[in-house]
Amino acid sequence: MTCSTTHRYKPFSHLTRPREVIRQFTPNWFAATMGTGVLALALAQLPVNLPGLHVIAEALWLFTIGLFVLFSVLYAARWVMFFHEARRIFGHSTVSMFFGTIPMGLATILNGLLLFGLPRWGSDVIPLAEALWWLDVAMSLACGVLIPFMMFTRQEHSIDQMTAVWLLPVVAAEVAAFSILTILMLRMALHKLPHANMAASSWLALGPIGTGALGMLLLGTDAPAIFAANGLASVGEMAHGLGLIAGITLWGFGLWWMLIAVLITLRYLRAGIPFNLGWWGFTFPLGVYALATLKLASLLQLEFFSVFGSVLVVALALMWLIVAKRTVQGAYKGELFVSPCIAGLANK
Repeated sequence: MTCSTTHRYKPFSHLTRPREVIRQFTPNWFAATMGTGVLALALAQLPVNLPGLHVIAEALWLFTIGLFVLFSVLYAARWVMFFHEARRIFGHSTVSMFFGTIPMGLATILNGLLLFGLPRWGSDVIPLAEALWWLDVAMSLACGVLIPFMMFTRQEHSIDQMTAVWLLPVVAAEVAAFSILTILMLRMALHKLPHANMAASSWLALGPIGTGALGMLLLGTDAPAIFAANGLASVGEMAHGLGLIAGITLWGFGLWWMLIAVLITLRYLRAGIPFNLGWWGFTFPLGVYALATLKLASLLQLEFFSVFGSVLVVALALMWLIVAKRTVQGAYKGELFVSPCIAGLANK
């Protein structure tokens, strides 16, 4: 084996030194927790009884927790060790958007705590779930308010350079996300597709649509009991119907957008799509849309939604395997540890 071959397989061979892993670490990595966490939730809710499926789903959820903790430590270390470089993210028009992946990644862990943790550890996990929920709300609000404020005051943007990553900071705030979708459609019509590096961003719009549909269905399901407990039973029944109608409407919108995203992706594939952490954008939006489909299947008892939701979960699992493999390879070589915020600075 030659020296060059040996060097090629050394960890972080694309980095000048191992500490560059911390120096170049960005919130983009938390997109992996979103994609992995939503796959765990989707597998656990498949309407099939396959041996070991729930165990695999729970293992993926625990793996998501491990990833979230690891990424949190690495990103915190960057702020401690390279503060002046880390703060440059607030002026970057793209990387700053990925702050929204942190609360969204935590949301998959939080939901898994009720789905997997409650049966395993009992009601003792409820106070932890409540604490994490409030933390997630605080981070979501901070991202939804502060990042747009930075867009308005410190960053340079233009409609022709806009992509669906604008949705990431406000994806938890559905009304704001839907207003951005309107602008996004105008930008796509006037300025066509973004660069191939942003190919996966065409799927990001499916994220707020899927979470919006799922949210409406869940709120509608819980509304009767909640309103009845407060002496408003008739309002609860009305809210139940409204939730179902709104959920189905958003699900239909999501189907349309997913078909558009498939056609856009096929167009990109003709010339090839360079791999980057943005590929995780293929996973989470598809996952939440699959969850909304499976929820419709359980509410309406229609075989179509059950089969279609299962097909979406299978597609999600296959895409996760592809993206996860490429991510591990890129992380091992060090190729994916690149911070655009400091790309113009000389290594120190």
